[in-house]
Order: sequence, then C-alpha cells, then structure tokens
Amino acid sequence: MKDYYKINQISKLYKIGIDSLRYYEKLGILTPKRDDNGYRLYSLKEIYKLNIIRDLRSLDFSFKQIKAYLDDQCITNSLVLIQEEQALIETQLETLRAAKAALHSRMEMLNYLSSVQVGECVVRTYSDRFCLRLNAEITRDEETDFAINKLHMKHDAILCELGNLSIGAVPSMENFYKGGNGVFNSVFIILENETDHFDFMLPAGRYLSVYYRGTYAQSSDQIRKILNYANTRDMDVLGDPFELYHIDNRYTVQQEEFLTEVQMRVAD
Repeated sequence: MKDYYKINQISKLYKIGIDSLRYYEKLGILTPKRDDNGYRLYSLKEIYKLNIIRDLRSLDFSFKQIKAYLDDQCITNSLVLIQEEQALIETQLETLRAAKAALHSRMEMLNYLSSVQVGECVVRTYSDRFCLRLNAEITRDEETDFAINKLHMKHDAILCELGNLSIGAVPSMENFYKGGNGVFNSVFIILENETDHFDFMLPAGRYLSVYYRGTYAQSSDQIRKILNYANTRDMDVLGDPFELYHIDNRYTVQQEEFLTEVQMRVAD
C-alpha cells in the first residue's frame, strides 16, 4: 500500500470534491506535502481525518470546531466531543419528531377537508386568533401568493413551513359594493399559539362560515351569500368578511379541488 495519494485519488476514494479538499488545506485541517511537480500528496497518517470531518459535518459541527478537536485529539477531548454529538443528535431528533407530527396533522386536515360540506352557512365558535398581516392591494390570484410568501419570509424566524399555516385574505368591501370581484386589501397568517408578536387579532366569539370549492371567481357570490344569510336572520354583523384558503396551490393545481372558507364575525 502506498504511503501517499494524489488529490484526485483521495477525492474518488472518499467521494469528496477536490474543491473541498483544497478548502480543508486552506483551513489547516489537512496539510498535504507536494511532489517535485507541485502536486498535492496526502499521507496515510492524516487521511483518517477525512472520516472524522465527514461525521462531524453531518452533525453540523463547524470547521472551526473540527479543527480545534483535530489539533488536540485525545481521550478527554473525544469524550467531550461525544457528549456534544449526543446533544446535537437529540436536537435533530426533536426536530424530526416535530416535522413528523406536522406531516401527520397536515394529512389528517386534508382528509377531513376533502369531504367537508360546502355551500352551507353555519355558525362556528372560536377563541382568540392571533394573526400577522401584510397590507397590499391585490387584484390577481398570483399577487395573493406573492404577498403571502412575502409575509411568511418577513416572519420566517417564528413561523413553520408555509404548508402548515392557516392563511387568508381580506376582500375590499368598497370594491365589492361597486360590483367588483377578487380585489383584496391584505393577506394574513393565523398563528398557531397565543403570542405577544402579532399584528391583529380575530376576537373570540361566533363567526358565520361558508365553504366553497373551486375557483376564486366565486368569491363575491359567496360573500353575498353570507351577508344575505346574516341579514335575513337579523344577525348583528361585527366586521367585514374574510377568506381562509384551506386547500390551494400548496396542495393541488386542480382548481376544482380548491377549498376556501368565507367567515364573518357576528354577535353572540
């Protein structure tokens, strides 16, 4: 067995890019010697480091941490490193468990919503719902998507992935009463838990609700339906209606599968 290997040989053997090997050298983690032609030669005595680098990088250890360990490798430091690895793995397991729970919740939600009753006005009771909002004049469906993504990116530090969020939009009632359709003043995201970090709150109480399936061209008709329902039953309306997008292009591109809910707060 040879004592030294060239960079391309090490790259193939360990499936590590040549640029990565050069970067390790730049950091001082690896110190290859040079042959008479200037080619890097890696000694068997330090190639073992590549396995350590790979394992620690898979746990998101920084190159600074890796170099510090390799520069002073001993039983004591190895024990410390193992403890750190265990802590990192536990953190990753917690993240994976949370992701698994979120996927299960999303699957249950989609199964339920796929068979929800549409076209029927009902009263639903809610506790306080804390929301983030982005004000924007929206006249096209694509603008709604853009605005919601913009709002999500603005608060990505406190939000989970977009697929798990309850999102909605507030229609322009001025435009509605002029006979318009599909014009909105803002988009919002309903937060999962009570928090001090919110833009507005949908107060606890009763909300008149109607689901509709299909394209958003139905928006004005469904708003009209919910307003007429409240009016004919002498309900006291406490705010403008808003839409919630339960099944949209996050889950399907088949518009006939879209599921939207119109809600409007009414007096108890």
